[in-house]
Amino acid sequence: MKDKLKFLTKQSLDKKIKTKWFKAVNILLLVLLIVITNVDRIVSFFGGDFESQITILVKDDINGYDYFKQSFESIASSLGEMKDFKVEQTTEDIETLKTNLDKENETILVQFLKDDQNYMKAEIISYDDIGTISKQLITSAITSLKESIAFANSGLSEEQILALTTPVSITSITTNPDIENAENKDLIATGVILVIILPCFFLILMLVQMIGAEVNDEKTTRSMEIIISNVPPKVHFLSKIYASTAFVMLQGLLLILYTLIALIIRGLLNGGGGLVSGEVTSSVSKILQMVKETGILSSLIQGLPFIILLFVFSFVSYAIMAGVLASMTTSIEDFQQLQTPIMMIIMVGYYLAIMASQFEGALFIKMVSYLPMLSFLLSPVLFILGQISIIELGITAAITGIFTFILFKYGLRIYKVGILNYSSSKLWKKMFKSLKTKEK
Repeated sequence: MKDKLKFLTKQSLDKKIKTKWFKAVNILLLVLLIVITNVDRIVSFFGGDFESQITILVKDDINGYDYFKQSFESIASSLGEMKDFKVEQTTEDIETLKTNLDKENETILVQFLKDDQNYMKAEIISYDDIGTISKQLITSAITSLKESIAFANSGLSEEQILALTTPVSITSITTNPDIENAENKDLIATGVILVIILPCFFLILMLVQMIGAEVNDEKTTRSMEIIISNVPPKVHFLSKIYASTAFVMLQGLLLILYTLIALIIRGLLNGGGGLVSGEVTSSVSKILQMVKETGILSSLIQGLPFIILLFVFSFVSYAIMAGVLASMTTSIEDFQQLQTPIMMIIMVGYYLAIMASQFEGALFIKMVSYLPMLSFLLSPVLFILGQISIIELGITAAITGIFTFILFKYGLRIYKVGILNYSSSKLWKKMFKSLKTKEK
């Protein structure tokens, strides 16, 4: 029996892996991840420039350049935009400067002119539209310059002008000592959803589709009759579960590998010697430091065995459910209709995982996290956020394991009846009857 199970599992796995489509899709995935990770480098290679600075040339006729530059840099730095700009003074003729403007030259001309009635006036000259952010920054700095000139002509002392023009010092104070850790945990939980939960969401969809297509293909070609005449239905059922679960887990590991390759290539293109130095190492170091400071790292190490068990049990549960539903149908079209409830369950779990950080302590979300087939999406996120303990995580894994065993026990009874059934007549009656039949 073990040899037959091993043979069928290997054969099913080979049908999925040793195909041109599997190789082609994985090559495409690798290329897409490399492109997505290095999209700015690729655009730069073909003429784009993400790191170029906009030069602001100031033609100053009122002696206000120093104050304008200081004001502009202060405003831009506070908004995190200063890296995109460079402020310089020029003494060249403004008409000559205008003739040098073109689409390749990212330069903005700012001219300060005297105005007896309004203290000063200014002109902003560019080849193309300079954009909202650039215009607001320059306008704010010019307005600040005009105010300083007005104060200087008001007869006030330097100390009074300085006191009036100095920005108000505002300090934000929170009395909750854990507020910074809470914000960091939210960021990490979001990362878990994007890096782990979202890929698992798509892997589950792949798993369900794969088992349904394979079982229906064997039923349609009548090869199912030959297989079942040589092996027990239990062995056939187990082979489908093992092969499909192993395949999606292999695909998940390959996605991780492709991501690492994409990051390594980004590091090399950055000129930092790969992952030894450069922006990738810096980003990873910041994330690791954040994880360490919040205390999540030690919690993750403790809860990792339960999380892994939770994922394995959940994948197997979905494989069992997909196999049972596929056995009840007589065509792939019928299976696609029956799999809709599975899709809805996954969608509910995914959206609740996203909402978990926004509705902290919500009793409903916490209760749902104990439900099998949903827990693997919710519990890891809640555990990272500190909303459930490691004991509760272990209980969730145990509940999912027991559910998987029960689902297999009763699902096998339906599977035995369904795989050799080619008629939709009284199908549900046969299924419910099979549930009451004791396994021999």
